[in-house]
Amino acid sequence: MNYFVRLLGLLVITNTVSSMEPAKKGPPNRLAKESSPYLLQHAYNPVDWYPWGPEAFAKAKKEGKLIFLSIGYSSCHWCHVMEKESFSNKVIADILNKHFVCIKVDREERPDIDELYMTALQVFGSRGGWPLSMFITDSGKPIVGGTYFPPEDKKVDGGTIRGFKGILEEIQKLNIEKRKELLEQADEVAKLTVETLTNAHRANPLVELNRELAAEGALLLQEAIDPEFGGIGNPNNGFRGTKFPMPPTLRYLLREAYRTKNADLQKLVNKTLTKMAQGGIYDQLGGGFHRYSTDRTWTVPHFEKMLYDNAQLIELYSEAYEYNPNQLYKQVVQETIAFVARELTAPPGGFYSALDADSEGEEGEFYIWTPAQIETALNSKDDALFIRAVYSITGNANFENRAYVLQTIRSADDIAKEQKLTLDAYQSKVTDLKAKLFAARAKRERPFLDTKILTAWNGMMIRALVQAGVTFKEPTYTAMAAKAADFLLQHATTKDFRLKRSTSIDSEQKVTSRFNAYLDDYALFADALFELHQVTNEAKWLEASEGITKSALKWFGEEQRGGFYYTSSDHEELFARTKDYSDGVTPSSNGVLAQLLLKMGRQTKQKQYTTAAEGTIKQFAGVLKIRPTGVPTLALALDDYLTQGAAAPEVPKQPLPKNNSPTKSSEVVAVVVTVKKIADSFQYRIKLTIQPGWYLYANDSGAGEAIGKPTAVRVLAVDDKSKVQIKYPAGKPLKPLDPKAALVYQEIVELEISSPVKLSEANLRLEVQACQSGDAGVCLLPETIRISVPD
Repeated sequence: MNYFVRLLGLLVITNTVSSMEPAKKGPPNRLAKESSPYLLQHAYNPVDWYPWGPEAFAKAKKEGKLIFLSIGYSSCHWCHVMEKESFSNKVIADILNKHFVCIKVDREERPDIDELYMTALQVFGSRGGWPLSMFITDSGKPIVGGTYFPPEDKKVDGGTIRGFKGILEEIQKLNIEKRKELLEQADEVAKLTVETLTNAHRANPLVELNRELAAEGALLLQEAIDPEFGGIGNPNNGFRGTKFPMPPTLRYLLREAYRTKNADLQKLVNKTLTKMAQGGIYDQLGGGFHRYSTDRTWTVPHFEKMLYDNAQLIELYSEAYEYNPNQLYKQVVQETIAFVARELTAPPGGFYSALDADSEGEEGEFYIWTPAQIETALNSKDDALFIRAVYSITGNANFENRAYVLQTIRSADDIAKEQKLTLDAYQSKVTDLKAKLFAARAKRERPFLDTKILTAWNGMMIRALVQAGVTFKEPTYTAMAAKAADFLLQHATTKDFRLKRSTSIDSEQKVTSRFNAYLDDYALFADALFELHQVTNEAKWLEASEGITKSALKWFGEEQRGGFYYTSSDHEELFARTKDYSDGVTPSSNGVLAQLLLKMGRQTKQKQYTTAAEGTIKQFAGVLKIRPTGVPTLALALDDYLTQGAAAPEVPKQPLPKNNSPTKSSEVVAVVVTVKKIADSFQYRIKLTIQPGWYLYANDSGAGEAIGKPTAVRVLAVDDKSKVQIKYPAGKPLKPLDPKAALVYQEIVELEISSPVKLSEANLRLEVQACQSGDAGVCLLPETIRISVPD
C-alpha cells in the first residue's frame, strides 16, 4: 500500500484557522434545493456541490473523476471554518470543480454514509472527526481521507502541514499517473472497512449469558471515572483532556451501582452528575447542556447544544433523582426542559436538532461574560460583585483569557454566609439577577438553529419527558411528549408503520419528511411510544409502538444469526451493511431494541418478541465478553433478560475447534501467572506468550492515540491501588530503523506486580490488542482478559 502510506502522510489534521477571507456568495448551487440546514449553509459556495445520489456518481464515472466527499453537520465549528476558508474560496473551488465531483452530506440525515467513511478513516489510522473529508471512487470505495484541512500549507513546530489546495493537486496528479494503483488501494481499504464493521456479527459466539457478563463493564468503567471531577476519562494521563457526558454509560453505571449496592460507584456517579451540573458544560442561565467539556473540570465546553444530549440527560437526572433526591438534579431537569420547550420545540410539535456553537463568527460568544458586561447588564456594581461570587467569576478568565464561562462550583450556603444573607434571601436574589442576565443575553446575536426534526432524537426526548413527568409528577411534561409523538405519527410514519428519518417545516408551515429511517429511528421512537403508553394507558401509543416494532423485525432483522441491521433490506445498497451495537454519545440501536422487545414480550405475552430479544443479545454476547465497556445498553438489555427469567443458553462442555485465522486478541496471546510471597508482599509474574507473526503494543508504545491499544494490567477492587506496583518491560520498535515507530511486545514478555494484598481473578484484568506483523497491519479488536491467578 505504498500510495496509501504516501497519501496518509499528506493528510495531516490540524486545528489552525487560516486568516483567508471567504469569497463573496454567488449564484446558488444544487444544495439550494435541499432541506437540510447544513447543506443549505453551502448552497452559495462556488463549489459545484451535489447531494449524495446517483447523478453525482454517474458524472464521476462518465468523466473518469474521483469524488471529493465532505460530511458534516450544521452545528460543527470546524465545518464552518472549512466552509469559510476553502469552500468559499474561488481558487480552491475551481480546482474542485475541474478535477473532482463534489458531494456534500449531512451526517445527521445520512448516518449510514457517515459511519462507513468514518470507519474507513479510522482504518487509515486517524481518530476522525468532522468535517469528514474523503476521496472516493465512482463506486463509493474510500481511497484516503482526513478531517479539517487549512487551505494552504502551514509551518507548524518546524514542519510543514499540507494545505487543502496542495492535497487536491496531489490527489489529481495521482489520479492521472497512478489511477490503477489508487483503485486497487480503494478495493483494499473497502475490504478492511467491511471487516472492521462486520467483525462482531459474523457469527454467534458461545458465551454464557449471566450476571457476571452484564456487570463486567461496570467494574472496568468504575476504574475510568475521575475521582475528583467525575466523568469517564483516562486514568493513565491523570484524566486530562476532553470529557463527554456519555449518558448511555452513566445510565448503565447508575443502575449497576444501586442494583449491586456498590457505595463507591454510587458516589462516583453522583459526583459526575453534580460536577457536570455545576460546571460550564451546563448553561447556568438558560438551562441545557453543551456537547462536551474541553477540560477535565467541565469548565469550558464546546458550546453547541444537541437534542440527543439534552434528551438523555433529562432522563438520566430524573432517574438519578429517584435513587438520590438531590434538589440540584431536579433543578437541572426543570431548567433543561424549559430550554427545550423555549428553543428546540417546533410549534406543531416535534423537536429541533441542535443549536450552533458559534455566533458573531466566534465559538461560545453567546454564552460567555466579562465582568464589565455583567455590571452593564445588572446596572449595579454591588449586584455584579454578588453574581460574580455566585458564578465563580474570579481570578484569571477561564475562556481564552478574555471572558468567563459561568459555573456554580461554590455552595449556596457558603456564599449566603459570606454575603450575610439567609439561604431563602440568597436564592431569591440569585433568581432575580439571573433573570436580568438572561434577558441581556437574549439580545445578543443568537447561534444558528438546525430545524431538522430527526425521528430517533425525538424518540429520545419523548421518552425523557415521560420519565421526568413520572419522577416529578408533572403532567405538562407528559403532554409535551404526547404532542411530539402525535406529530411524528402524523408526518413521519406511514400507515404500515414505516418511518422517515428527517422532517422539516418550511416558512409556509408545510411539513415534509425525507429519507428512509434507520434502526435507531425505529428503536428509539417505538420505545418512547411504549413508555408513553405505560404512563397514559392510551391504547394508541401501544398500537403504534407494536406496529413500528413489527416493522423493524421485518425490514431490519436477521433471523438466522439474530440482531438487526442498521439499514433496512430495501435501503440504498452501500458497500457494507452493518449492525449498530456500540454505544457512544447515543445508545446502540440493537441495545435499545432488545430492551423494547423484552418489554413488548411481557406486555403482549407474545413469545416472538422475547425470542428476538434473546437472539439479539446472543448475537453480541462476544462483544459483551471482549469489550464490555463499549456496550452498556446491551449490558442493560442482558440484565433485563436475566431479570425476566429467560432461560440461559447451554454452553458446550468442550470448546469448538478454532480455524487458522484468530478473531480475538486472546487467541493470539497465552497468559501464565506465578506468585511468590516475599515478606509482606505478594510478587506476581505475568508471562505473555505471543504467537509468531503477531505483536502487542507495549505499555508505553510512544505512538499516540492513533495507534492501537497499549498492553495494560488493571487492578480492581483494591482499597489502596497506590501500593500496588506494576512493572512493564520496555517494548521494541515495530520498525527497527524508524526512530518514531511504535514500541511493541513480541514472542515472550513478562510483567511484574507487587501487591501488599493477595490478588485473585476477580482483581486482575489484562488489556491487549493483537496485530499482525507485515505490511497488512491487520489488528484484532482490543480485548480485556481475566487473569487466572493460582492459589
